This record gives sequence, C-alpha cells and structure tokens, in this order.
Amino acid sequence: MLREEDFAYLRRLLKERSGLALTTDKAYLVTTRLRPIIEDHGLKDVAQLVSRMRGFGASEIIEQVVEAMTTNESLFFRDSKPFEALISMMLPRLAAVRGANRPIKVWCAAASTGQEPYSIAIMLEENAARLSKNGVEILATDLSQAALTRARMGEYTAFEVGRGMPPHYLDRYFQKTGRNHYIIAPKIRSRVTFQCRNLLEPFGQLGPVDIVFCRNVLIYFDRPTKADVLNRIASIMPQDGYLVLGGPETTLGLTDAFVRHPEWRNVYLRAPVVGSASSLASVRICA
Repeated sequence: MLREEDFAYLRRLLKERSGLALTTDKAYLVTTRLRPIIEDHGLKDVAQLVSRMRGFGASEIIEQVVEAMTTNESLFFRDSKPFEALISMMLPRLAAVRGANRPIKVWCAAASTGQEPYSIAIMLEENAARLSKNGVEILATDLSQAALTRARMGEYTAFEVGRGMPPHYLDRYFQKTGRNHYIIAPKIRSRVTFQCRNLLEPFGQLGPVDIVFCRNVLIYFDRPTKADVLNRIASIMPQDGYLVLGGPETTLGLTDAFVRHPEWRNVYLRAPVVGSASSLASVRICA
C-alpha cells in the first residue's frame, strides 16, 4: 500500500526534477515502475525506498527513480504521418531557402531509447538522392542516461523492431546479432548525436533548430510547464521552423508562438511575428 505522504513526496520530487505531473490516480504506476528498484536495493516497499531517498548520499537512487518514472515507450515509425511530412514537405521547403552549406538541424526531444531519431535517419538514407543539397543533423536528447546508453548502442529486441519497422527496412538497416536481437547499421547510427538533457533546463545553446520532434512528452506535464517548454522551443527556432507534437498534444491555449499547419496533423509552424507581413501570407510562405 502506497502511503499518502510517500506519494506526495514522490510527486513533488518528480515535478521538480523532470516536470512529470502525476495525478492522484497514478499510485499504481508508481508502485509498478519502482518495483525493480525496490528489489535491486533489497528494500521492502515504497515506504523504505522513500526513506532511503530522503537520507544522506541518495543522489544515485533518486536518479534511478526519476529515470524509472520518466522512461516512456518508444516505437519505430510511430504514427507514419510525421515522417512523411518531414520528407515530402519540411525538408524540401527548408532546403529551398537555405544555402547549400547550411545544414538543417532536427531535434528529437525526449528520444528515449532512440527509435524516433533512428527512424528519421533511415528516412534520410532512403531519400538521400532527393535531399542531397543540404546536410541534415539529428540531435536526440533525453533525461535518462540509461535510455541514452541503449540508444547509442542501437541494439533492439525482435519485439522492439517488430513494432512499426517495415520488413524491408529491417533487412536493409539491421543486422541480426542473436536469436532475438538486432543492431542498427553503423551508417544509420552515425547520423544521430545523443545528449542527456532535461526539458526543464535551459536549452538555448541548442539553437537554431529547424525542426523539433517533441512527441508524447507534453502530456505528462501540467499546463504551465507545457507552455514554458513550448515557448522555449520557439525561442530557438527560425521563423520558418517546424514543430511536431504527438497525437493527443496541442499548442492551443498554451502559447501563441505556433500555429497549426493547414494540411499536416500535429505539425505546427512558427506564428508570424507581429508587425511583419500579413499573417495569412506568412503562413502560406512557411507552410
């Protein structure tokens, strides 16, 4: 049984450290996610875990708890539409207004174990001829060091590659290393740079970033945190940049920095700057 005071402590800590806003009905999620940590440390229950977290020299176990609670499911080519929009619309239109020596930068925020950035890298490899004018840099970040370690290795189980990965891509870009494991090709792995970053912390030094994939992470934040993250993303994007959110996410009511793309679901444009050309004209140019 999860005591109310222990749940309250965990909710405060996770909000401060990661932005994760646990609602009161998520007690079951806490006990499920933290069970392996409790067992690894030879503890009895969440109450003993919280007691250890409150003690001296608890930074390591606190980090384990935050990582356990914030590591989310990731799939290859999750919702194919954003990847179609990237290749058919975003990259060609950005390349048309960039010099040949100006690489286009894509940032995958909350990249977890790497399926999303590697999906993008595969799409770039598949479309290399038509996108050859500009180089594309892929930066993938996550709060979890454990998730990033797995992502850098590029090794996945048969179950993981079987969820969303088209069979011809599996044959072309993965090597089977065991009965149930596959490792991604070096040429795909080398396209992605992984860094440990917290979305609650400043990331101005990342900019300018032309395309931001920030999918299925804002749903775990409260409204003020969502608005803050979105506004800081906007601050490092050029006026013709693109933001891609997850299916249940939106910028509506959170920030005026973005407007929804008129054709592509979950794709957002930077809102026109007040005092510039008319809003309608600006959207048409950027779209």
